[in-house]
Amino acid sequence: MLLVKKSFSYNLNLLLISFFISIKLINSFKLILITFNREIDEVLFSKILFNSMKYYLNLFLLLSFFQLNAQLNLIDFNENKSDFLNITAVGDMMIGTNYPSKSYLPPNDGKDIFKNVSRFLKNSDITFGNLEGVILSENIPTTKICNDPKKCYAFKMPDHYVNHFKDAGFNLLSIANNHINDFDTKGIINTIELLKKVNINFAGTLDYPTAEFKVNGWNIGFCAFSPNRGTVSLNNTMEAVAIVKSLKQRVDIVIVSFHGGGEGIKFEQITNKTEYYLGENRGNPYQFSKNMIDAGADVVFGHGPHVTRAIDMYKGKIITYSMGNFATYGRFDLSGAKGIAPIIKFKINKKGDLVSGKIISIMQIEDGIPVLDKNKKVINKLQTLMNNDLINKSLKINDDGLFEINKQ
Repeated sequence: MLLVKKSFSYNLNLLLISFFISIKLINSFKLILITFNREIDEVLFSKILFNSMKYYLNLFLLLSFFQLNAQLNLIDFNENKSDFLNITAVGDMMIGTNYPSKSYLPPNDGKDIFKNVSRFLKNSDITFGNLEGVILSENIPTTKICNDPKKCYAFKMPDHYVNHFKDAGFNLLSIANNHINDFDTKGIINTIELLKKVNINFAGTLDYPTAEFKVNGWNIGFCAFSPNRGTVSLNNTMEAVAIVKSLKQRVDIVIVSFHGGGEGIKFEQITNKTEYYLGENRGNPYQFSKNMIDAGADVVFGHGPHVTRAIDMYKGKIITYSMGNFATYGRFDLSGAKGIAPIIKFKINKKGDLVSGKIISIMQIEDGIPVLDKNKKVINKLQTLMNNDLINKSLKINDDGLFEINKQ
């Protein structure tokens, strides 16, 4: 706006100077005629003066219009967002832990953990994943009650591993899960400070229930939920709805993440029931997702069961009920369906509606290194899971992993 004001003032000064010079020239010409006793047509001179004034006024308005339009176009260009938002999403990530010993860290200090899949993670507006653990180098005991540390599943990645996520292309992480509490407040605070330092957006704890950020002109709101202490509750529907509604008033697109549902193979199929695991209420992922979209969410990401579950579409919005184990090194059972996962790449429009998408099939090798699965096992798995009667049949995945969307 300051640029517009300066340009307006500059045009005005320039044209006023030019106008007064013209008036001076006209009067000088009149004086010459008088000096040589020439007859002067006062009416003609009045017309000349009037037309001169009109000419410079029109010129001033024209220049000001073009200048203003140029400045406004410049502002629009800086604020303008593209017609579509490109998103890449994956499931659980724990890329090595230094607890109970450094033997659970990957080769080459984790620098190659995403090497085989990084080309699929980059070049999106948003790349999302679930951070299954804290980032903390300091050697402190876990808050979990464990008789044998080797059988105690508490995860903390070294501080500098935050750069591995950043370098891979991640700019949005959920920290709402059961492992955020593995090393008490120190683990949570250190993780948050490190994510802030490398400009990775996050949400999910009571102190950080939401995040708002801008990407390519889009205002994004993000919130994350789980049934675990210290996180925003998955099972408090009224609170979750209020958070989403509040975000929707301030942003273009709302992304919701939840860590919920039972764990393991027997929980592969989505149900419309509250799911329990080890006596804990893990929520009703099916109903929760619908509630979030009804409240204004545009994208819903699920994770936590450590297996892939169906992808759904509700009111034109995408739901992933669980994206499985994507990069979980050293301490996870990766046999069978627990060792395959999708990279979900999709596009939404300005209304938040799903436009297109594709599944990249991934498998973990050795102790948990993600690589491309040429056999496309997770695509086949998703096709089977999406035959579930609860899943919207307007969304299908073909053998190449491409979304087939039938918009009714």
